Amino acid sequence: MNDTTVTVVGNVATNVEYRETATGGMARFRFAVPSRRWDRRSGNWTDGPTSFYTVFAWRSLAQNLAGSVSVGEPLLVHGRLKVREEEADGRRRTFVDIDALAVGHDLTRGTSAFRRVVRSRPDMTERGSAVEDGEAAARREPLAAAH
Repeated sequence: MNDTTVTVVGNVATNVEYRETATGGMARFRFAVPSRRWDRRSGNWTDGPTSFYTVFAWRSLAQNLAGSVSVGEPLLVHGRLKVREEEADGRRRTFVDIDALAVGHDLTRGTSAFRRVVRSRPDMTERGSAVEDGEAAARREPLAAAH
């Protein structure tokens, strides 16, 4: 695959729109990424133009975004860059989208509390959720120890 992957740091500009699709959840929001640079002459940071991207997320990432992200929050978004052009009313417009692979709060600007989402499997039997949670934790344990 020759996709262009990017990681951008910015702020949520619109509410996360979430909807269910035939293949699972889909979420999207606008993301503002300001440019800043150090001005040697003035000895200060200066603001440049802000770039706006539409971020798309799918399945569990979409669900988690809808329950975790609000307008104005600082995020890091990692994903595939997509540039598309559309023509409407005789005008050609260019849109830059990011198909998100991972999204997280920017912890240089605040704190966040992570909560693991426990989703039931469709083939799960009537066993107690504590047993299922324990089994899931046991499967994750070797991975957690390796990092």
